[in-house]
Amino acid sequence: MRIIAGEARGRKLKPVPGDATRPTSDRVKESMFNILQFHLEGRRVLDCFAGTGQLGAEALSRGARECVFIEQSAAAAAVIRENTRFFEQRAVVRVAEAVRWLDGAEEKFDLVLLDPPYGPQLLAKTLNKLFTRDLVNPGGFILCECLADTEPPEAPPPYALVKCYDYGNVRLINYENRHLPGQF
Repeated sequence: MRIIAGEARGRKLKPVPGDATRPTSDRVKESMFNILQFHLEGRRVLDCFAGTGQLGAEALSRGARECVFIEQSAAAAAVIRENTRFFEQRAVVRVAEAVRWLDGAEEKFDLVLLDPPYGPQLLAKTLNKLFTRDLVNPGGFILCECLADTEPPEAPPPYALVKCYDYGNVRLINYENRHLPGQF
């Protein structure tokens, strides 16, 4: 596992011991960041269900201003801190259950990366919390990784499903907050 591109390109990332996390393959991660390539510079990112922190670290390496990592496992959070030490103050690690954390969040993000443990219920529940709490800035994106047979949950306006991308047994689902300034 490594960072693919940007200022930390080639930097190896530590795995979380055991099999409790499922790291994103380099192929899928590269595809994710090809989708997001023009939406990272100077942006504020949220990496939910962060695991090793590899998705948020990739975003930071490619120019994101800050990334907040949410991980409920203290052991995984320690690995994230180690994997993101290179980015100093730009990486913020929170040990919390993601949906509960979102319920109390008082900040908005330009990009949310969701890679929940596979299962459509947790993905739908997390997306619903992001939508109803309106935690994504106008023009911002939510990019989800899930099993290829997962139907994309409905998105209420101003959120909209942009596109689904399939890579073998993995599906990426991309949503955008299409709220325009001046709209209520």
